[in-house]
Amino acid sequence: MLGTTTRPGALPLYLQVSELLARDIAAGRLIDGEKLPPERDMAADLGIAVGTLRRALADLAARGMLARVQGSGNYVRAAAAPAGVYAMFRLERIEGGGLPTAEVLSVERLPKADWLPPFGTAADGHRIRRLRFLSGTPAAVEEIWLDGARADRLSAADLSDALYLHYRTRLNLWIVRAEDRVGQGALPDWAPAAFPPPCGALLPLILRLSWAQDGTCAEVSHTWYDPATTRYVCRLK
Repeated sequence: MLGTTTRPGALPLYLQVSELLARDIAAGRLIDGEKLPPERDMAADLGIAVGTLRRALADLAARGMLARVQGSGNYVRAAAAPAGVYAMFRLERIEGGGLPTAEVLSVERLPKADWLPPFGTAADGHRIRRLRFLSGTPAAVEEIWLDGARADRLSAADLSDALYLHYRTRLNLWIVRAEDRVGQGALPDWAPAAFPPPCGALLPLILRLSWAQDGTCAEVSHTWYDPATTRYVCRLK
């Protein structure tokens, strides 16, 4: 069950459902041509209203990921690319899929750290630290640096679960491509107690450089994820 959308930064509930189903399709948990359960049964399983589910299914159909056949039901179209809010989010549950959410731990404007790769034009940046979840399970911690020239200020209360969506709608910043460098690193001491691995534990570490629509590198992030519950996946088509 998905719960409610009263938490600050949460996506609209219908969009949470469509993104969850899109990620299940991408992970192969829902197979091309598979018929989904009746809408009332699906809505009950997810703990949402039927009208909310129908908005989610309409969104998937508009993205080419679902065929809605009058009088027959809803059928998965796994051949379609799962473009959406989380199209560039590469972490999944071990069993596949999972709805990404986030808890903002802190947001500060600071001089760029010396150990960061060069990016942007400003001498300072917005440092965002978050705890990431997959369907409610703590999955990763991340430290994101957004070039200070991209925004005068950022507030934790304003940030959405989907940070790239926030960039587009609030900052007119489109992340058009990214490069991930996967390695290992010690979990930093600011990681919250809700994240199971102990501080200092050696974990998979993703360094991401993200480029904006103007061709400049606008953001750098580090993500440490828990391999006991989470995997990094990049599917090629």
